[in-house]
Amino acid sequence: MASMPVLLLLLFFFMLFTLEEATHTTTENNNSSVIPLGSWLSPKGENTSWPSRSGHFAFGFYPQGSGFAVGIWLVSPSENTTTVVWTANRDDPAVSSKSMLNLTKQGLLLQKGKGDSANNIDSGDSESVYMASMLDSGNLVLYDEDSSVVWQSFDHPTDTILGGQNLTSEDGLISSKFKSDHSRGCFYLIMQNDGNLVAYPLYNRFSDLDAYWAPDSWNLAYQPYQLSLNIQGFLCLDGSGDRLCLYDINKNRKKSHSNTTSIYRATLDIDGNFRLYEHQFHFEQGTNTTTTSSHLEMLWQAMNDTCQVKGFCGLNSYCTSNMSGDAVCKCYPGFIPSKTKSVPIDCVQKHSKDDCESSEDRTLLYNFTHFENMHWGGVPYSAIPMMMKMEACEKDCRQDCGCGGAIYTNGNCHKYRLPLIYGRFQNDSSSTGSVALLKTPSTISIISPPTSNDTNMPKPKVVFDKKKNLIMILSLTLGVVSLICLVITTSIFFTYRHQVNRYAMLSESEKLGFTEECSLSSFSFEELSKSTGGFSEEIGRGSFGAVYKGKIGDNNRSIAVKRLEERIADEGEREFRAEITAIARTHHRNLVKLIGFCIEGSNKLLVYEFVSKGSLANVLFEGEVKLSWKERMKLALDVARGILYLHEECEVRIIHCNINPQNILMDESWTAKISDFGLARLSKRGHSRTKAEEDGISRYLAPEWQKEDASVSVKADIYSFGVVLLEIICCRRSIEMTDISSADEILFSSWVYQCFASGQLNKLITHDEKDVDWKILERMVKVGLWCVQDHQSLRPTIKNVILMLEGLKDIPVPPSPARLLE
Repeated sequence: MASMPVLLLLLFFFMLFTLEEATHTTTENNNSSVIPLGSWLSPKGENTSWPSRSGHFAFGFYPQGSGFAVGIWLVSPSENTTTVVWTANRDDPAVSSKSMLNLTKQGLLLQKGKGDSANNIDSGDSESVYMASMLDSGNLVLYDEDSSVVWQSFDHPTDTILGGQNLTSEDGLISSKFKSDHSRGCFYLIMQNDGNLVAYPLYNRFSDLDAYWAPDSWNLAYQPYQLSLNIQGFLCLDGSGDRLCLYDINKNRKKSHSNTTSIYRATLDIDGNFRLYEHQFHFEQGTNTTTTSSHLEMLWQAMNDTCQVKGFCGLNSYCTSNMSGDAVCKCYPGFIPSKTKSVPIDCVQKHSKDDCESSEDRTLLYNFTHFENMHWGGVPYSAIPMMMKMEACEKDCRQDCGCGGAIYTNGNCHKYRLPLIYGRFQNDSSSTGSVALLKTPSTISIISPPTSNDTNMPKPKVVFDKKKNLIMILSLTLGVVSLICLVITTSIFFTYRHQVNRYAMLSESEKLGFTEECSLSSFSFEELSKSTGGFSEEIGRGSFGAVYKGKIGDNNRSIAVKRLEERIADEGEREFRAEITAIARTHHRNLVKLIGFCIEGSNKLLVYEFVSKGSLANVLFEGEVKLSWKERMKLALDVARGILYLHEECEVRIIHCNINPQNILMDESWTAKISDFGLARLSKRGHSRTKAEEDGISRYLAPEWQKEDASVSVKADIYSFGVVLLEIICCRRSIEMTDISSADEILFSSWVYQCFASGQLNKLITHDEKDVDWKILERMVKVGLWCVQDHQSLRPTIKNVILMLEGLKDIPVPPSPARLLE
């Protein structure tokens, strides 16, 4: 009986141990995919990769060039792309499709073909491997039988570190060669023993002069010992109890969706810039399926200017930005790209050796090309600190056979030998006044090689063309150019005289002369009658006559023919032609284009482009098209811009005097175009007023138009536009007895003002108020009320109308219309 408590206690500890083991195993299996010994992969078939449990990462074969490479990649499902984050034996050639990868006790062994020996793929030399796991962090881990880590990919980064991975002392990242080739590239980022994280060109990483980026870690109390990227997205330099974060996600965090998972990676890209990326995976749970989408975002980069990366451009080339802001490399003048397939591309001199050492006079051997704000890397072999002029610096470099160029800055001359390295334009303040003087051989020099090996023969000299020959060549060239100029001048003179005589003969025809002047086509009455089918299809009727539809030309172009009434036709042919000339000079997208005319006795017709969607009156009052408020604003601005052109921008200022919805037409793209402009002056004022009353359009005319002795200005069109604008708002005619609910609505502008002053703009709306844009409505109402003021001085100019409608000019509260006060 005394042993029972002891047995119970042992049983309790055994159960607790078993529970801990089960919990540990469950947690590990939830985050990894266990790979037993004997597992294998091949580039083709079903077993090409081992995915992590989440499916975000996979290890296996991926295509590279004409073959395959072995590595780890991040899968982006919605983009159907892969981002390689680690590559095994990255500088080895790509393997064929017959290769096979096996997990053995010795690690991961790659057999490149049948009968070939298997090689370890950089996964350790232990013979105690028991299993492997592809973790959700992107880490490939090999374990022994005791579940201890034998080897892991996180300890051997290539060009990327992932969340949860560190870069410790003497560890480094080497960029890839290309996006499609993950062998070692040109740049190296290392965590140095002195605590500095420094980026170098790969093959010049031992000199401080070659370093092109390092974070400011000197303000830390202790020097950092590692670069860490955690799974939350913090990219930091960690010291002993101190930390410097290159990117603090708490300061830049954006609100993310609850179903979004983020994976972070920091990569030394192929251009040498160190960048932090976020891959966002969004999950949408459906009825039976789960949809996954992904999004890639760059969070941070070490340098904003790629040209600051030393080694981005090769030897004898320089870095600059193109029109789109991307960094590009260019060879210096006198250099061409090398034929070798090096990355980056080096440039070599395209001329032969100049025998500078054997030349007695070197002053004419070379030319100089100047580059302002140019920077060269490396150390100048000669620096002349004395204050000297740029010409003296050029002369010194010209006389020095070893000088390939010089940097002249504030009186100092620094000479450099070829090849020139790390060339780039710099726009910072340190480059002010800096000029690079590039030395190139003169194109007129001729090198004379030695003719024998006799030691008594003089050294080879640089021989130049004689001055007489040079003068003769220049004289001959100038003579030929002068002769060509003389021939061209004589030809132009006689051509001009011929054209003058021709135009003089053509001017005898009055009709033809008028046609040339206004750039219109002249039609006969019979031709227009035939094209309109005897004026059978009337499509509209305005203040100046009826409009008929017709077709003309080989392509049956649709036209609109306005047959002017006799009261206008009797005004006289000279006045008619003068007005048509003014109309023909107008060209604007919001004006109906005049393309021709006809003058035969009392028959006067105008031929316009055909506008297919009818008039604005049909759109507003027939109710077939429901206009949104943005569409109404667009219509109002179209009309206003057409009026602005007539008032201020065309050669002859035109007052329309007859703006109403019937004269505003809509084309196929629902752009408003004003018609009948310029015709008001063809009709006498009394006739115009009488006709306006007969047509029922007097409600669009300004008050001064009704007075015989009052002058009419452009402000008359502003009043008419204001009435049209209020009709666009309400989608009803300004006088429409059948639709009014009270006597107050008869005076349209007064009723609109009452609604505005009482804050009851909803009364102006004839349809569902849910679709109303109240800001646009209020802006249009205020502009319309300013336009319909009885006094001309209160009405704004059409330019201010446009600015107010576009919201670029404040709109004061409009006063009540004068008629309401009366």
